[in-house]
Amino acid sequence: MKKFSSIVITGASSGIGEALALDYARPGVSLALTGRDTGRLEAVATACRTKGATVVADTVDVIDRETFAAWLTAFDDSHPVDLVVANAGISIDKDNSSLDDFSVIRRTLDVNVGGVLNTVEPLLSRMIARKRGQIAVVASLASFIGLPYSASYNASKAAVRVWGESIRYVLKKDGIGVSVVCPGFVVSRMTAQAPFPMPFLMTAARASAIIRRGLARNHARIAFPIGTKAAVWFGQILPGRWTARLLGA
Repeated sequence: MKKFSSIVITGASSGIGEALALDYARPGVSLALTGRDTGRLEAVATACRTKGATVVADTVDVIDRETFAAWLTAFDDSHPVDLVVANAGISIDKDNSSLDDFSVIRRTLDVNVGGVLNTVEPLLSRMIARKRGQIAVVASLASFIGLPYSASYNASKAAVRVWGESIRYVLKKDGIGVSVVCPGFVVSRMTAQAPFPMPFLMTAARASAIIRRGLARNHARIAFPIGTKAAVWFGQILPGRWTARLLGA
């Protein structure tokens, strides 16, 4: 079982990121937290400090590659990172999956794909040199099937899922574990705005418990809840035309 003492979490101002930060916070743990909402992020940071953790928190944008890299390496200089949780993500597709406004699609891919790369890249060579560490790439169960909503979100999560699953094999020889996290619907500001049903909706606290257990065991894929995972599995084994018909295409 792995234990972590220096942890980077992006998207830490709400949802899964917030829950992970609060659950990992304890004396002897250093946290580097980023998020888009200054007030919420500071509230999370304060709560983590109250639990005894050392916290560095900032609203630095994950798509600002140079600024974010400098921020991450400065934290690593003082607190050698052993867990990176690339969690920051957005789902901002509008009606018709924003096909009338490709700027929304490009923004989603910039944050959800580029943001993951910008989180991992500055720390990877340092973790390899230390021959230890864990990388968590937060994807989604929506990454397995082309669902009729949020096309750019689904595509971005598919990209980071496959990337994370692939680099796991490459980094094993360097002592680095890679886990791809594939949640279903989890209570957050993102799901609060979803215009469609969300079966098996799970609390962020429950999701955090499942993720932390999987990371400690270096699981290759941490997918939940079981009901949504089973539905996705069923959709994948059907012929493509059948899946499309079930989804109304």
